Amino acid sequence: MAMPKVQRRTSAPASRLARWMQQFRAALGRPLIATLVAFVLGGIIVMITTPGPLDNRFITAVSSYYYLLLGSFGSIQSISFTLAKATPLIFAGLAVAIAFRAGLFNIGAAGQLTVGAMTAGIIAFKLSMLPGWVLVPLMLLGSIVAGGFWGGIVGVLKAWRGAHEVVTSIMLNWVAFYVCAYLVEGPFQAPKLSQQTLPLPSQAIIPSLAVFYNETLGTFLPQIPEPAQYTVDVGLLFAFIALVFYWFITARTTFGYELRVIGRNPKAARYAGISVRKNIVLAMVLAGAFAGLAGSVRLMGQAPYQLISSAFATDSTGFDAIGVALLGRTASVGVLLASLLFGGLQEAGPYLQGYVNVPGDIITIMQSLVLFSIAVEYLPSFQRFIPNFLSRSSKPALVPGLTDAETSKATAGVTAESEPVDANGNESTGKGAETAGSAHAPLGQEE
Repeated sequence: MAMPKVQRRTSAPASRLARWMQQFRAALGRPLIATLVAFVLGGIIVMITTPGPLDNRFITAVSSYYYLLLGSFGSIQSISFTLAKATPLIFAGLAVAIAFRAGLFNIGAAGQLTVGAMTAGIIAFKLSMLPGWVLVPLMLLGSIVAGGFWGGIVGVLKAWRGAHEVVTSIMLNWVAFYVCAYLVEGPFQAPKLSQQTLPLPSQAIIPSLAVFYNETLGTFLPQIPEPAQYTVDVGLLFAFIALVFYWFITARTTFGYELRVIGRNPKAARYAGISVRKNIVLAMVLAGAFAGLAGSVRLMGQAPYQLISSAFATDSTGFDAIGVALLGRTASVGVLLASLLFGGLQEAGPYLQGYVNVPGDIITIMQSLVLFSIAVEYLPSFQRFIPNFLSRSSKPALVPGLTDAETSKATAGVTAESEPVDANGNESTGKGAETAGSAHAPLGQEE
């Protein structure tokens, strides 16, 4: 006797909305909790390090966050500064995120960024006679190739020699720092200057977003007054294109699916016929390409438009990208929001020092607390304290719309001879199960 089919009582739009809400909560729950915990701990640190009575310390902590918000997003000019800081972080964050998708820890974004910036600078100096519409694409393409090559070295060593990507990427960082510093202080050093090159040719500089607007849409729309005070450049548009490209290849291509499988279980991916070695190399090449773009876009779009050898090893963009990718959970929208957060924190540092007399190092402490909060995984711990009726209601039922009494009544007539029923209420036979089980035979060997 077969089990009677059960009619679903929930409508399709309602179930889709519930699934979307559940996915939204799963995607943003942990980043939001990590950020809130980091801000609370940061406020406690400000109160501990501030002299005076307790009420004054509390006022100082609250004022710190007020000026933190004011300095990062309090005005149009502050927003432009924050976006300028966030633009290279978006590229570098994508470089770390796509490696995470394949289960790789890309610590080499700083070196890949340096190689990309150096290559773009060399192209600008050697081909300075070219017009801007030719020179700028060549510089971007050169940084993509150089960064992809530098990241590909890590992928090849990982895929064919088993070298751990953390060790090799860190070592290659310092190789990139010192080689590029040698080039800056040697063949490309500016006359009568030390540790820096000449500024880029004027046609190799990408304009600010305000100037670009005034020269295009501003010809028939209201223009932006005093565009020089807004520092965000056209590289932000390139960053948005990179975000869309990253989303497409990770969510809408076979390559993105294979990366997810490899990241979750390389043995299962190899058993299914996925070339683990090839995809590891491709992931690191793409990671290096994104990081190389971060270096070239910042060189071409932000002052002083020149290479400085001492800035290679001290630049924190490549390492901040690790926090951006972790906080953004390797999603394109998450990387964008995390980049805005880190860019806002960096931009608001002078406000804290100037208005609240709080050391600017508190920004670095807060970034570290965000990473610490992500690593600790607070959300599963908080869920243990949620009341049972709330946690039970958040779990979807196996058969929506049925009460416990109806479920027991429906299953009372099931005998040993009844056919198994799948999750959709359709009958299946043992023969079909055997056929389905045979579909898991290996599809091929690793290339």
